[in-house]
Amino acid sequence: MENKKLSNWLIASDIDGTLNDKSRRLVRRNYDAIHKYIEEYGGHFTLASGRNPESMRKHFERLDIPNGKAVVINGAGIYDFAEEKFVWTSPLNDYCIDIVRKCIKKFPTLAFQAITDDQVLIFRPTFSARILAVNAKSKVKYYYNFDKMPKENWYKVIFTGIPPAMKALERYVINMSRTTENLMFSSPWSYEIVNEDTNKGKAVLKLAEILGVPQENTAAIGDYFNDYEMLKAVGLPACCGQAPRGMKRIAKLVTCHCNLGAVADLIEYIIKNYS
Repeated sequence: MENKKLSNWLIASDIDGTLNDKSRRLVRRNYDAIHKYIEEYGGHFTLASGRNPESMRKHFERLDIPNGKAVVINGAGIYDFAEEKFVWTSPLNDYCIDIVRKCIKKFPTLAFQAITDDQVLIFRPTFSARILAVNAKSKVKYYYNFDKMPKENWYKVIFTGIPPAMKALERYVINMSRTTENLMFSSPWSYEIVNEDTNKGKAVLKLAEILGVPQENTAAIGDYFNDYEMLKAVGLPACCGQAPRGMKRIAKLVTCHCNLGAVADLIEYIIKNYS
């Protein structure tokens, strides 16, 4: 095979607002650039998202790329779609689950959902929590008593509510946490917790290790603060043109708006400068 100059590179991309446009449609320019990068230059490409495997499946499979592994659930797992199994996971430990317990006592009106490997457990099922569960495309169980919820293999917890309540929740969680890199807003209405020492960035580097890619040859692109740790971890961080200023400050490359092919901008930059 000729010109496989980027076979020691890995690019990880967020999905909505990054790979997809604001209408959640795959941008054709991104698709074409990904295939050129893989087929002509031998590079590795993956998706990294807060989605669980079932919710990510259609987005991954429509790319029609050979690498079957993707970073799921905000870095709490690496799932191999070719083998249909997790190859690495990091479920919430007892300390993190205790933080969740304290939060539901402190904020009695907030709902949350716990994402497991095969279902979504919803506590205090509000309308927004039910919508998130439907989008996750998983089996759903509802609970009104925290102590009756099974606590095994919680990969992520998502609190939902109005923005002022979410900001109050954030302040409360940060004040009691030993670390903050596992805490993130995924929207103004949703706040997420994964296990300590877990985020999309560390999972991307774990996948790079599995693929034999050095850290300096890893790149990632995202559009919001739930991608922040991923961008900090990789050798070449990039963000979409519509990303907040806090994301642009840590990016080495700011691309066009996601509607115009942000991932293609990153790929073209790597081909130009590293092949």
